[in-house]
Amino acid sequence: MDLHFFIFFNKLFFFLTIFTYFNLQSLSLSSNSTSCLPQNCGNGPNITFPFFIPQLQEPDCGSHGFNITCKNKNPVLTISNDDYIIRDIFYSNSSFLLVSSKAFSDTNQCPIPLRNFSSNETPFSYSSLTIDLHFYYNCSIPYSEKTYTIDCDTNSSRFSSFAVFHPEILMRNNYSIDLCQSLVHVPVHTDGMNELLYENYTDVLRKGFILEWQCSNCVRNGSGRNWVVKAIAGVVGSLFGIFVMGGIWYILRRRNNKKKRYYGSSYMSRNISSYPSSITDPEKNDTYHGVQIFKYRELEKATNYFDSKKELGDGGFGTVYHGKLKDGREVAVKRLYENNYKRVEQFMNEVGILAHLRHRNLVSLYGCTTHHSRELLLVYDYIPNGTVADHLHGEKSKPGSLPWITRIKIATETASALVYLHASDVVHRDVKTNNILLDNSFSVKVADFGLSRLFPTDVTHVSTAPQGTPGYVDPEYHECYQLTSKSDVYSFGVVLIELISSKPAVDITRHRHEINLSNMALNKIRNDALGELVDPSLGFETDYEVRKMINAVAELAFRCLQNERDCRPSMEEVLEGLNSIQNGGYVKEKEEDLVLDDDGLSLKEYSQTMSPDSVAIAWSTSTISTSGG
Repeated sequence: MDLHFFIFFNKLFFFLTIFTYFNLQSLSLSSNSTSCLPQNCGNGPNITFPFFIPQLQEPDCGSHGFNITCKNKNPVLTISNDDYIIRDIFYSNSSFLLVSSKAFSDTNQCPIPLRNFSSNETPFSYSSLTIDLHFYYNCSIPYSEKTYTIDCDTNSSRFSSFAVFHPEILMRNNYSIDLCQSLVHVPVHTDGMNELLYENYTDVLRKGFILEWQCSNCVRNGSGRNWVVKAIAGVVGSLFGIFVMGGIWYILRRRNNKKKRYYGSSYMSRNISSYPSSITDPEKNDTYHGVQIFKYRELEKATNYFDSKKELGDGGFGTVYHGKLKDGREVAVKRLYENNYKRVEQFMNEVGILAHLRHRNLVSLYGCTTHHSRELLLVYDYIPNGTVADHLHGEKSKPGSLPWITRIKIATETASALVYLHASDVVHRDVKTNNILLDNSFSVKVADFGLSRLFPTDVTHVSTAPQGTPGYVDPEYHECYQLTSKSDVYSFGVVLIELISSKPAVDITRHRHEINLSNMALNKIRNDALGELVDPSLGFETDYEVRKMINAVAELAFRCLQNERDCRPSMEEVLEGLNSIQNGGYVKEKEEDLVLDDDGLSLKEYSQTMSPDSVAIAWSTSTISTSGG
């Protein structure tokens, strides 16, 4: 019987091996198929999985809901019964840019959205860079605050139409939507909040918006790949058959050979052992990516129920409160404005990113609440000595209380933190003296870094918008609508001028040409009148070394404040310059660039956009005796 069994087993094994081989061959042939290569409608991006073009590709080349139609050589996706042209697809982060076909047409000067946009029945969701713009049509009473009038839809003097990003302001001012015949909400890019101030609403719509897709459940469509599935099933079945036959063979051998019992129980026990597994869930654990998960009630008690007397500051992202935890730790609790977030899932993901940003000059993130909480709260290390703004021109400011040696240290440590953020691909976006905290030894702790990654979609206070604070905002931002690391460099240039002058970045009591400190500084430097800008308590007129250092820092700030971002240095270059100034080697290094001409000593120009006179300020006092202003 054993002999017959082995003959049968060998034949079966041969059959299963041949079957497996041909199944593997069929899979190999399928991998060589060219029907699913990327395709293009003529304009726009290449289309590949999970997207597909039924006119050009087989249905099984994409996933359900990702089918694209070519219209007038443009890739078109239909959502909410409206056509949207895909401008670009970012496969690396599963997002894409699209624009309404009505707004895309240059001939349509008044592309009014007629239906609400909804992605509920699609595999797509809003990106963090997408926000709704609300349209109110044919309203019997016009409304002007923070709205944009749509003149082309006004039927008569009795009616008006307008668009608004924040419909709450209408209700806050008792404006009833019943006064309007209809209202529609459509997605736009978050930059539209700024663009609407400079362009009409059609330009905002034409910028498009960004959607994301989650592809964890993406499967190829149709029955075209059923044979592949069968082939895979055949392979699995074959291997399973071989495994079963091997098991039978093993059992028979075990029965026929009592002397080989040691093949038995220990072998089986090793193979049937199970290993526990767990899935990290921030709702069921005390930490998330190393960040502590706090209960709302705990933080509520720590801040005395968010007592107004505990407020440390108020900004574009939320109000900060001083709190004390049960373990005695003092913390700063940032209570985020409710309308500053759209996706709590992204909140948790981004908190994981921010938690891993560790630098001696960055405020430490202790933890946060989760989406089960009544509110989203961030918990930071409490920094007790206020902000740089407080010490320069705020409630802690006193003549001589912040000497130059401390100010240059503040500048260097702030630059060090920004260099680290930029190296981590994080743009701060709101660099200002109010976001530079000081501990009791006057060491810098930069705050609010990365929050614009979490909440770039809304503005509650115009003076502290996530896109930047007036007086600190990169002027080129309004041309390209993109904040980069060079935008931080510009803002840091303003901080340097504040450290030199002790003046606030914006002061409406100053002359209208000097309301913005950056304008004042550039004019003073160009006109060789830096002494008029410098805080008198710093010893600019009496201390030769201080004068040299302030001149050098002013020159560095001048470069940071150039209108064209390509003319600005990187933060790494700025830090290198500040370290050199602080160590007394800045002038010596730069003297290598000095050249003699017919007029005497001058400096090679850094850029054609800079004033040679203003650049030379940093060097004139290092070679000529300091006398006069």
